[in-house]
Amino acid sequence: MGQRLSGGRSCLDVPGRLLPQPPPPPPPVRRRLALLFAMLCVWLYLLVYSCAGSCAAAPGLLLLGSGSRGAHAPPVPGPDGPAQRLPFPAAPATQPAAGGEMAEGAASQEEQSPETPDSPSPISSFVSGSGSKQLPQAIIIGVKKGGTRALLEFLRVHPDVRAVGAEPHFFDRSYDKGLAWYRDLMPRTLDGQITMEKTPSYFVTREAPARISAMSKDTKLLVVVRDPVTRAVSDYTQTLSKRPDIPSFESLAFRNRSAGLVDRSWSAIQIGLYAEHLERWLRHFPARQMLFVSGERLVRDPAGELGRVQDFLGLKRIISDKHFYFNQTKGFPCLKKAEGSGRPHCLGKTKGRPHPEIDAQVLRQLRDFYRPFNRKFYQMTGHDFGWD
Repeated sequence: MGQRLSGGRSCLDVPGRLLPQPPPPPPPVRRRLALLFAMLCVWLYLLVYSCAGSCAAAPGLLLLGSGSRGAHAPPVPGPDGPAQRLPFPAAPATQPAAGGEMAEGAASQEEQSPETPDSPSPISSFVSGSGSKQLPQAIIIGVKKGGTRALLEFLRVHPDVRAVGAEPHFFDRSYDKGLAWYRDLMPRTLDGQITMEKTPSYFVTREAPARISAMSKDTKLLVVVRDPVTRAVSDYTQTLSKRPDIPSFESLAFRNRSAGLVDRSWSAIQIGLYAEHLERWLRHFPARQMLFVSGERLVRDPAGELGRVQDFLGLKRIISDKHFYFNQTKGFPCLKKAEGSGRPHCLGKTKGRPHPEIDAQVLRQLRDFYRPFNRKFYQMTGHDFGWD
């Protein structure tokens, strides 16, 4: 018979079979190892969390993103006083809705965009490099055939700039799709990076200023401008490459050439009336939130013009002469290394098209036509672009 236990029960209720016994307590070594493992996990968590906001600024981690602009942005002169840093707040996760050739071609404030996805934690952003999608804090709004594609490609070299490659055309063609749709087009950014897009037709779209202002009154606006006569010829050249049967430039530019009556309704002419378009934007944005980039200087001195742009955006001046070389065949600067590539990069084959021969008298008449508009534009922007 089995051995008797306390309470009179035998440990062999069934012959040859022992009842289950309670497990022995874990040895002290196991407890210590478990405690050390838990402490290690906590330490790693704190280490990664603390690095998430600052390690990206280290040169060795540029592939994951770059540091905070607030830490290294150069001071920018204010309109009325000494230099000040330009804070560049990230667009909130939920925003209100609202009512040649380097160039490329409202609801109320309370209404919110639907179903905003949760932003990832700093740890997941640091580890995966995914970041989150934000509404743009800066937009290149124009002008067509002024140099917008070149400016965008040059800016994308900067580690603190993330931009959409294609033109979203949200504020002129797809506004009814809503801000959630628009945000989803944006690239993912890490904390401290700027989200950008460019759509040159915004500058001449009547509804665009109010719509962008309703999205965010702090949006930075960049306008690449070019001699309006040269810009019109470039615009015509692009159309001619797609539709060789269109009428001549002269016949489209004038309602009555002998009388010197320019046809302002032709889009190639109308876009160049910069002062008229700018008046609409100044009703919704102060001049200090707009930067006018010279398309001509973007060709002659890309690093110098990009320096102004980086200052305006509150970015550290990283893009410099070392990033460019001049392509004699195309006649404009190219990048020695494009974003995400170690190879030189020039804009596509659609850039650098030869312009058709235009009668010199036609060009003089157009320059006379644009002169008063240009001078007014110089006064409004405080900058003489030298087109006269």
